[in-house]
Amino acid sequence: MRTTLTLDPDVAAMLKRAMQKEPATLKETINRALRAGLQADAAKPTATPYRMKTLDVGRLLINIECVGDALAYAEGEDYK
Repeated sequence: MRTTLTLDPDVAAMLKRAMQKEPATLKETINRALRAGLQADAAKPTATPYRMKTLDVGRLLINIECVGDALAYAEGEDYK
Protein backbone atom coordinates (compact mmCIF):
# COMPACT_ATOMS: atom_id res chain seq x y z
CA MET A 1 0.00 0.00 0.00
CA ARG A 2 1.36 3.39 -0.92
CA THR A 3 0.54 6.42 1.22
CA THR A 4 1.90 9.80 2.23
CA LEU A 5 2.84 10.44 5.85
CA THR A 6 3.35 13.78 7.55
CA LEU A 7 5.63 13.20 10.50
CA ASP A 8 5.98 15.39 13.56
CA PRO A 9 9.54 16.66 14.01
CA ASP A 10 10.18 14.50 17.08
CA VAL A 11 8.99 11.36 15.26
CA ALA A 12 11.19 12.17 12.26
CA ALA A 13 14.18 12.57 14.59
CA MET A 14 13.45 9.21 16.23
CA LEU A 15 13.23 7.58 12.80
CA LYS A 16 16.59 9.08 11.78
CA ARG A 17 18.21 7.77 14.98
CA ALA A 18 16.70 4.31 14.41
CA MET A 19 17.99 4.29 10.84
CA GLN A 20 21.50 5.16 12.08
CA LYS A 21 21.50 2.43 14.73
CA GLU A 22 20.42 -0.30 12.35
CA PRO A 23 21.05 0.62 8.73
CA ALA A 24 17.76 0.27 6.89
CA THR A 25 15.64 2.25 4.49
CA LEU A 26 13.03 4.70 5.73
CA LYS A 27 10.30 2.32 4.52
CA GLU A 28 11.79 -0.64 6.42
CA THR A 29 12.25 1.42 9.59
CA ILE A 30 8.68 2.76 9.52
CA ASN A 31 7.23 -0.69 8.83
CA ARG A 32 9.25 -2.22 11.67
CA ALA A 33 8.16 0.51 14.11
CA LEU A 34 4.49 0.30 13.11
CA ARG A 35 4.50 -3.48 13.28
CA ALA A 36 6.05 -3.46 16.77
CA GLY A 37 3.63 -0.81 18.03
CA LEU A 38 0.55 -2.50 16.60
CA GLN A 39 1.57 -5.93 17.93
CA ALA A 40 2.24 -4.49 21.40
CA ASP A 41 -1.14 -2.77 21.37
CA ALA A 42 -2.91 -5.98 20.33
CA ALA A 43 -1.14 -7.93 23.07
CA LYS A 44 -2.40 -5.66 25.86
CA PRO A 45 -4.96 -7.39 28.06
CA THR A 46 -8.42 -5.93 27.95
CA ALA A 47 -9.70 -4.47 31.20
CA THR A 48 -12.25 -6.49 33.10
CA PRO A 49 -15.26 -4.56 34.32
CA TYR A 50 -15.30 -3.75 38.02
CA ARG A 51 -18.06 -5.51 39.90
CA MET A 52 -19.28 -4.20 43.22
CA LYS A 53 -21.02 -6.44 45.70
CA THR A 54 -24.43 -5.34 46.88
CA LEU A 55 -25.51 -5.16 50.48
CA ASP A 56 -29.03 -5.50 51.85
CA VAL A 57 -29.53 -2.73 54.40
CA GLY A 58 -33.11 -3.60 55.22
CA ARG A 59 -36.13 -1.36 54.90
CA LEU A 60 -35.81 2.41 54.71
CA LEU A 61 -36.48 4.33 57.90
CA ILE A 62 -37.21 7.65 56.19
CA ASN A 63 -39.07 8.68 53.08
CA ILE A 64 -36.29 9.44 50.59
CA GLU A 65 -38.78 10.94 48.15
CA CYS A 66 -39.01 14.01 50.40
CA VAL A 67 -35.61 15.70 50.28
CA GLY A 68 -36.46 18.08 53.11
CA ASP A 69 -37.31 15.26 55.50
CA ALA A 70 -34.20 13.31 54.50
CA LEU A 71 -31.93 16.34 55.09
CA ALA A 72 -33.61 17.19 58.39
CA TYR A 73 -33.08 13.62 59.60
CA ALA A 74 -29.45 13.57 58.39
CA GLU A 75 -28.66 16.90 60.06
CA GLY A 76 -30.20 15.82 63.35
CA GLU A 77 -33.13 18.20 63.41
CA ASP A 78 -36.23 17.13 65.29
CA TYR A 79 -37.58 14.48 62.96
CA LYS A 80 -41.32 13.78 62.91
